[in-house]
Amino acid sequence: MAHDFSQRRKPRFKLPPGACDAHNHVFGPAAKFPYAPERRYTPEDAPKEALAALHAHLGVERAVIVQASCHGKDNRAMLDAIADAPDTRRGVAMVDDGFTDKDLAALDRGGVRAVRFNFVRHLGGTPDMAVFHHVIDRIKGLGWHVVLHIDAPDIVPLTAMMKQLPLPFVIDHMGRVEAAVGTQQPAFRALLELAKRENCWIKVCGSERISPPPYATAVPIARAIVEVIPDRVLWGTDFPHPNLEHEADEADLVDLVPQFAVTAEAQRKLLVNNPARLYGFA
Repeated sequence: MAHDFSQRRKPRFKLPPGACDAHNHVFGPAAKFPYAPERRYTPEDAPKEALAALHAHLGVERAVIVQASCHGKDNRAMLDAIADAPDTRRGVAMVDDGFTDKDLAALDRGGVRAVRFNFVRHLGGTPDMAVFHHVIDRIKGLGWHVVLHIDAPDIVPLTAMMKQLPLPFVIDHMGRVEAAVGTQQPAFRALLELAKRENCWIKVCGSERISPPPYATAVPIARAIVEVIPDRVLWGTDFPHPNLEHEADEADLVDLVPQFAVTAEAQRKLLVNNPARLYGFA
């Protein structure tokens, strides 16, 4: 996949100044940042230059780079991308209980503000919960939060655990609920119930994961989330869309935003104020 955006259409929706893409990835280049031996998939390289080109094309000024499972706990590609623009980029790392306080402090200095845990089945399923709770205890004092990548069928079973979390938690991709089933499905009702908790944030990204193009069935799901927690929603492109069955155009994803957040105020919260608050942008 070439990451040349010069021939691609620009979004119709103009992102506001300070807009943040709060969910994206950098992959490789493998020659410099090898993929993890235990990975479940091998992506095409999508280095930091590709991410910068995408953001220039879309008009995105800030970014949160999320460590993906294909790089495992080697966070160097993400840290290298943040180092190019430390005022406007932050990171979400993957760690385990082998990371020392010194290691975590180095990640913090490098712009990391959260850790991510995958509960998604095709990426290996539930993590070791002893490690999970140990890491949570360690990062609390840093003022970090935890990002949870979960499948819709696991929202209800994991609710009790999430309610016990002693720090902010962010649920990726609208909980990966099946958009076609609509807003009354039990998994989505459970997600909205969780959303009422003051420490629960939800990313209204991943429309291309829960709905076929042109992603219309994702709109009622995302809009309902934005309406329930306007101050604790985040948006992102999910570039470069690992493990996706079709090729997504990020301009289409940007153009969904005014359908999710219908007022200028709601858009500003989603795109600017909320990520600035959670990730410490000026």
